[in-house]
Amino acid sequence: MGEIYGLGEITCPSGELVIVDGGHLGMWSGEGSPALVDPGAFGVQDPAVAADVGAATDFLITGPDADTAAHSFGRQPGRTLHDIPASGAARLVELFGAHCREQGLDAVLEACAERVPHRERVRQCAERGGGCFLMNGVPVVALGGLPRDRPLPVLATHSGIVVPIAPSPAVAAVKSVELGEIRVDWARLLFGDADALSAWRHDDPVDGLADVAFWGAAEADAVTEFAAPDLGEPGEKGVKGWTGLPMPDAMRLATALFDWKDADPARRLMVDFRPHSHHWQIMRAVRASPLESGTVQVGGAQVLCAMTGQGDGWFPVTADLDPTGRLVSVRVSFPA
Repeated sequence: MGEIYGLGEITCPSGELVIVDGGHLGMWSGEGSPALVDPGAFGVQDPAVAADVGAATDFLITGPDADTAAHSFGRQPGRTLHDIPASGAARLVELFGAHCREQGLDAVLEACAERVPHRERVRQCAERGGGCFLMNGVPVVALGGLPRDRPLPVLATHSGIVVPIAPSPAVAAVKSVELGEIRVDWARLLFGDADALSAWRHDDPVDGLADVAFWGAAEADAVTEFAAPDLGEPGEKGVKGWTGLPMPDAMRLATALFDWKDADPARRLMVDFRPHSHHWQIMRAVRASPLESGTVQVGGAQVLCAMTGQGDGWFPVTADLDPTGRLVSVRVSFPA
């Protein structure tokens, strides 16, 4: 296994764990309908696309051959197809019907009256022993059976990240179950309690404050233009900017920096607007950590985020079980 590094600890008072690319938590709906989440919160700016996503539908595969049809159709894990944009719903029903006719399967695709909240999707995964679901196309792995009454270490090795569950290292795993793959677009993985994530604030500041940071080839000119100090944050040596500004002041400064940069294509500058949200809090800890990991308390639990060290990609998640079928550990594997 090689050298083992302790990244921190998580707590899981609900007993159900979510593993996801932490950069995508702006679309997390908790116990509410995903239709209530503003698509702009996860980067959808085009009004037509936002309307299409906001009017999406969940579909349930039913009928005597539902499981076989769901597996062979192969669009999403399980028998529910989540977050189908309004523009693609009719076509999906047609494709599924044609698939069942070709395969001789007795199954139909039924539109759900309401969208399935992300917290409920976690419960459904836990009930079937763990698995994966899609959140607007982003794969999320969820499972149950975690201890509710004690913190759990999160460890890193050269081959991945592991969360040991068994109270004694003497408990051996005899079986491994593939739960699904996490697609990482933001180079980070987040491990969080399913109930706690309902309180997650991805972009909204918890204290009304924000930071503005910038760096790049035009940094010296920007420092002169805006009289900018060193940012002064741990792990960000050389980065310039301001910390702890009221949101309106921070937005004005960030806008001015963007306008200044865009006024001359030769000005190569990265500008980062950072509201004091839970996402900012945990990434602040990540940037300050030599192991690029950090934790934050949210919703009564401790959540952990860690950079992959591999950049973006697909990372399989596996549950290791003891001879009685109880959970021994959860592993996220990195490519060899």
